[in-house]
Amino acid sequence: MSHTALLTRRQVLRLGTAGIAGLTLPRLLRADQDGRDLGRFAKADSCILIFLDGGPSHHDMWDMKPEAPAEIRGEFKPVASSAPGVLVSEHLPKMAKVMHLSTLVRSVHHSVNNAHAAAVYAALTGHDRGEAGGGAKPTDHPAIGSVMGLCRPPKQPVVPYVSMPYITQEGAGGPPQPGFFGGWLGRTHDPLFIRRDPDAAGFGMPELSPGPEVDALRIGARKSLVSTLGGRAPKGDRLLQDMEAFQAKAFDLLTSEATRKAFQIDREPLSVRESYGRNIYGQSVLLARRLLEAGTRVACISWAPDANATWDTHGQNFKKLKETLLPQLDMAVSSLLNDLEARGMLERTIVAIMGDFGRSPKINPNAGRDHWNFCYSLMLAGGGIRAGYIHGASDRIGARPSLNPVTPADIIATIYRCMGIPADLELRDRLDRPMSLVPWGNVISDLLA
Repeated sequence: MSHTALLTRRQVLRLGTAGIAGLTLPRLLRADQDGRDLGRFAKADSCILIFLDGGPSHHDMWDMKPEAPAEIRGEFKPVASSAPGVLVSEHLPKMAKVMHLSTLVRSVHHSVNNAHAAAVYAALTGHDRGEAGGGAKPTDHPAIGSVMGLCRPPKQPVVPYVSMPYITQEGAGGPPQPGFFGGWLGRTHDPLFIRRDPDAAGFGMPELSPGPEVDALRIGARKSLVSTLGGRAPKGDRLLQDMEAFQAKAFDLLTSEATRKAFQIDREPLSVRESYGRNIYGQSVLLARRLLEAGTRVACISWAPDANATWDTHGQNFKKLKETLLPQLDMAVSSLLNDLEARGMLERTIVAIMGDFGRSPKINPNAGRDHWNFCYSLMLAGGGIRAGYIHGASDRIGARPSLNPVTPADIIATIYRCMGIPADLELRDRLDRPMSLVPWGNVISDLLA
């Protein structure tokens, strides 16, 4: 008897959507036969990615070198944290109290030391293409949120993937950076970009409201009319299929009460809003938590309007970190982890805090640190990630990994594993070509709880 004859009703229903989305019957069967049915063994259902665009200084945050010469160790002092033996910057006092919930990875490296766009792309997708910079392209590999929206769509009609509060540019006025988009999966898998300040008075998303004169019945009638007039897009006509998908997404959002309520951030108690920080980034992190509660799979916070605006501290590194960047991050991340744990959400939510690379060991004449791809750090928590742990180590000046070096591909593969998606999963691009997610990424088993 053929494999097709043995398909369960559930598999047939899944195939009906998977074929349109880019999963093939052989791949679907292989997933079941290998015991790797998408999401079946997931430890996490959602992810909040806080991306410190520009390159945060690992030396001054979570891999400090107090015994190094002054031109290496810098101005800040380390303090003990809630995780035994884990030291962090004195300017992260609130995060120090939640380190027992997280893991620090101190041995990440890749090949890009110049172009932010290429480094961002490597960090967010696991695909290291060297110094090939430039803006986002339709041939790029997809973002984690795009893949999750395809492979594990929300169970209710909410937007699967949101990115905020900017579409970060490759330098002021430059093109959008790659790594945040649907890439070869198509535009319908791009995130919903929120380009407003959630801390601003009157923040909202009026685009998600159909208006007082259009009720749910009228929306349904319009959806039926569009379907009747348009029919089904011919097989192989990706442009029309994309148009259909955009229409379906628009109708779903207009009828999603959960999505609209998630954006009503003013419903949060004042004390909660204050704890996250009354700034565009802190409130974006809070909004991410609200969206995940509504069913969104992935919320990304890109912490810069352009690559050079925030964490790219070539000059005045210590002043910028001390006065603005670290206090804002400290409030947002500590409140998020405490909030998720108190609400019983941390166990099924991955929180990832990372950037495109680190900063140079030696302080430059402008009191700054320059790009450093050879070794940097990141932080993971929740969703199947081991807690209170340090993975890897850097050498005595934080210049090179000295223990357990890992790449962005390994980090992305590990995040995918936690979310029940194989890193070598084969999807189809817009030309129906087979594409693997991160085939060279190795899951870091020591990071798993």
